Amino acid sequence: MKRNITIRVVATVVIIVLATGTWLTSGKVDIGWLRFFSAAVLAATLILALWDLWLWRTKLIQRIPGVPRCVRGTWQGTLTSFWIDPTTGESPPPKTVYLVIHQTATMVTIKLFTDESRSTSTLAAVSAVDSAWTLAYLYLNRPDMHAEHRSRMHHGSTVLDVSGSPATRLNGRYWTDRDSKGQLEFTRRHHKLADDSPEAAAYFA
Repeated sequence: MKRNITIRVVATVVIIVLATGTWLTSGKVDIGWLRFFSAAVLAATLILALWDLWLWRTKLIQRIPGVPRCVRGTWQGTLTSFWIDPTTGESPPPKTVYLVIHQTATMVTIKLFTDESRSTSTLAAVSAVDSAWTLAYLYLNRPDMHAEHRSRMHHGSTVLDVSGSPATRLNGRYWTDRDSKGQLEFTRRHHKLADDSPEAAAYFA
């Protein structure tokens, strides 16, 4: 919907500029070409949709500076928590986690699955800083019912460095509003997008 509105606004501005230009140069406004307005809007909509959903992530386009690095897919990795259990004085062992990234040229949404919870992004972006690509997002974590007694629902943030072109590794840290933090590293990637942890695990079995 927002894309269609943007296209119409841009098309209208172009028409106004062209109409004004013909009036200033010839003294009259030639609006005969306005019959192509609907076709032009349709063509622009299709081209932008093609770009947003697929074209931008092809190998050739990915080489163009400024095009977001494609990290779309299901990633398998390791979560290492720095939280210290007060009863044992130790941190929990590292665990296998799955990061599912839905990405277009203009939007990124992320889910992270563990053996006892899932996190869903509320805000996410792939951006470049000094030619280094980063995936950063805010998330809401919802634990499974069996884990609620020791892991309450919480908010957090994650920043991952993107390595490789195409991307082959994601590595970074997370922080939560429970005053906990940890390390995340993803090195295996599958092109399909999983809906839950068992489906993601099956991709890498």
